[in-house]
Amino acid sequence: MSLINTEIKPFKAQAFHNGKFVEITEASLKGKWSVVVFMPAAFTFNCPTEVEDAAANYPEFQAAGAEVYIVTTDTHFSHKVWHETSPAVGKAKFPLVGDPTHALTRAFGVHIEEEGLALRGTFVINPNGVIKTMEVHDNAIARDMSETLRKLKAAQFVAANPNQVCPAKWKEGEKTLAPSLDLVGKI
Repeated sequence: MSLINTEIKPFKAQAFHNGKFVEITEASLKGKWSVVVFMPAAFTFNCPTEVEDAAANYPEFQAAGAEVYIVTTDTHFSHKVWHETSPAVGKAKFPLVGDPTHALTRAFGVHIEEEGLALRGTFVINPNGVIKTMEVHDNAIARDMSETLRKLKAAQFVAANPNQVCPAKWKEGEKTLAPSLDLVGKI
C-alpha cells in the first residue's frame, strides 16, 4: 500500500539540532512543509555525502518554507558525535533524528528487518501532515537533494494551484498543464 496522500502517524523521537537535543513529533512536521530523509546509519561512507548535499541545499529548502529532517536508526547521542566529528555532517543546520526503536522507519515503510537499518527513503509532507511525494531506493544509491527540492516546489505549486499539473522535468516558474479532454492525445 502506498503512503501517498496518507497522514503521518503519531511519533516521538529525539534529535540533535544546532547543538541541543530536541524532541520531534508528528506535530513538529505540521504547519509547514517537511522533507523527511531516511538514511541507513550514522558513521557510514555514503550517508555523510547526502547530509552535506542537504546542507548545501538547506537555504533553498528554508526559502521554500520547508524543514529538513535526517533520520537514521541511531540515537540522538550518536548524531551529536557524528555532527562533531564528520566535516560533511558538521554542516547540517537541520535536525538529525534518532530512531533506535525503529518506529519511524517502520511507519514510513523503509525498515530493513534483517539489518535493523533504514532504506534510503525521501518523503515530502505538506503542512497538514500528508505525504505528497515518496522515493525509496537501494542503499547503494545516494540521492540528489536538488531533485528533492524540485519535487517539494512541484508539490507546493499543485497544492496552491489544484487545477494544474507539473509535467516532466518541471522547474519553478516553468509552464504547467491544465488537465482537459483537449490535451488528450495531443501531447
